[in-house]
Amino acid sequence: MPDAVPPAPVHEETVDGFGTVRIRPLDPYGDAGTVHRWVREERASFWGMNGLTREQVSDAYAHLDTLDTHHAFLVVKDGEPAALVQTYDPRADRVGECYRVRPGDIGLHLLLAPAGPAGPRPGWTAALLGVVTAHLLAGPDRRRIVVDPDVRNDKAVARFLRQGFTAGPVVVLPEVDLPVVYLPAKTARLAFLHRESGGGR
Repeated sequence: MPDAVPPAPVHEETVDGFGTVRIRPLDPYGDAGTVHRWVREERASFWGMNGLTREQVSDAYAHLDTLDTHHAFLVVKDGEPAALVQTYDPRADRVGECYRVRPGDIGLHLLLAPAGPAGPRPGWTAALLGVVTAHLLAGPDRRRIVVDPDVRNDKAVARFLRQGFTAGPVVVLPEVDLPVVYLPAKTARLAFLHRESGGGR
C-alpha cells in the first residue's frame, strides 16, 4: 500500500532564480506511478526498465530499499517530481569490477523527468544536478562521484562533462540478474566528479 505521507526530505535547498529543490527517499509504491511513466518512455531506454509493468517497477525499488549499499531518491522541484536519483557503493556494484574504487567514492544514476509542454528548459538540468552532486559530496567521507552512462547515451555523457565531471575509461559492465530486473552487459563511459573540483558547496 502506498504511504499516505511522502518520506521526509534528506536535503532541501533553494537556488536563486531556479526554485526549491528537495531530495527525499523514493517510496517504492507511492511513487510507482510517476517512476513507471518515466521509465517506460523511449528516451529512458538506457535505464533498462522500458518493458516493466508498474508492479514490477514497484517490486524492483522495494528490493532496492532493503539494501544498505544502494538507495533511490525522488528529486522534487517546487513541489513537482523532477528526477529519479539512485546512489550506490561502487564496491557493491558491478561498476566496482571495472575501475579501482577509492575510499569516499559514491556512484550516481540520474533519470530526469520529461520536459513539460513548454519544451526545453535552459539551465534546468545544470541547476538540478548541481544540487544533487553538492548534496552527495557534502559528507566528510565523500570525495568523488562516479557515473557510468551507456557509451551510446551521448546526451547523458555530455551532460555530466558540462557539469564538471572528468571523462574516464570506456568499460564493459558485466551482466547482472537481479530480482525483477535483469541488467545486460553494458559498455559504459565512466566519469568522475571530485569534491575539490567544485562538486561540494
